[in-house]
Amino acid sequence: MTMSQSELQSRIETEETERAWSGEQRSKTGETVLEIDELTREYGPETAVDSFSLSVQEGELLTLLGPSGCGKTTMLRMIAGLEQPTDGTITIAGESVSDSQASTAPENRDVGLVFQDFALFPHLTVAENITFGIREWETDRKERRLDELLALVGLEDHRDKPPEELSGGQQQRVALARSLAPEPDILLLDEPFSNLDVRLRIEMREEIRRILKAAGVTAISVTHDQEEALSISDRVAIMNDGKLEQVGQPEVVFENPESRFVASFLGRASFLTGRVRGDTVETKLGQLGTDQLNGPVAAYDGAQIDLLVRPDDLEAVPTKEATADGHVAHRQYNGPNFVYRVKLTNGTTVRCLHNHVETFEHDQPVAVNISADHELAWYPTE
Repeated sequence: MTMSQSELQSRIETEETERAWSGEQRSKTGETVLEIDELTREYGPETAVDSFSLSVQEGELLTLLGPSGCGKTTMLRMIAGLEQPTDGTITIAGESVSDSQASTAPENRDVGLVFQDFALFPHLTVAENITFGIREWETDRKERRLDELLALVGLEDHRDKPPEELSGGQQQRVALARSLAPEPDILLLDEPFSNLDVRLRIEMREEIRRILKAAGVTAISVTHDQEEALSISDRVAIMNDGKLEQVGQPEVVFENPESRFVASFLGRASFLTGRVRGDTVETKLGQLGTDQLNGPVAAYDGAQIDLLVRPDDLEAVPTKEATADGHVAHRQYNGPNFVYRVKLTNGTTVRCLHNHVETFEHDQPVAVNISADHELAWYPTE
């Protein structure tokens, strides 16, 4: 089920305070746990990751987000040591683990990994699964760590159960506790919610973020699900075709995408062409002031630009054929709301978000108003 634009924006806003708090805590240490510099991975003539550079700070939860095949899983595997880069360096906790001269084996990197399928050992109990990676620890220390982790993930009453007796969410928490047990410098999560149903996925996103923050661990997650990335992350790194397109706090990346790709990938983006005339922009849907844009456009005076408009930026209004801006081409019912796709008379298609009680029929003539109460991102017309 796809989250509506207004619900997605609301979720971003509700997470902003917590992310700001965690960011404040990170700034007190200022320590960089992971440093990736000009990392490249080639497979013959194909380049999966292309000159990728990124720093991750202590205690940060960063998500690599992008479409399938963009290189994000390859990035995760190189950090873990499961694949070797063609070029570039990886530094973890100040120690180089991969460069042109040498590469540290996966088992010697202080990295934990949570797999998509959890990969629990079916013949071991919850407690035995969690302590598998620390089974050589002294008994008292191991038991103390086990008790801490069971309490952290809320599974104190399940320590002696086999994985098959647990729900999907409980199994995921066991897998997370097992990866946290050795106290790794970095925890890597590969599509951690892909095997859960929609309801449980939403619930577990919030729970996993709570656990990671309580543990104080530095974590990198990989997903193609924008809702997931925006709702749990301190920062999001958008990848496209092996390259880093943009990195920043979710609300910043969502509201101010630096490229058309990022704009298109996050939310249901439409682009409305306008012409700059002094301090106004003339569009098919009327004029708006240049002060409503997220950056200066004086250099484009007289030229065309494209405005990024999402469904909650536009409002459809019933009207007569003679005054219509376009016609309803499609509607998508999301429960609390409808998203209407409107084909304008100039051939451009835009989307409008409406409450579920506001209904329009297919091919109904409508006027479309720009109702955005925030600055709009814009791009030079291609």
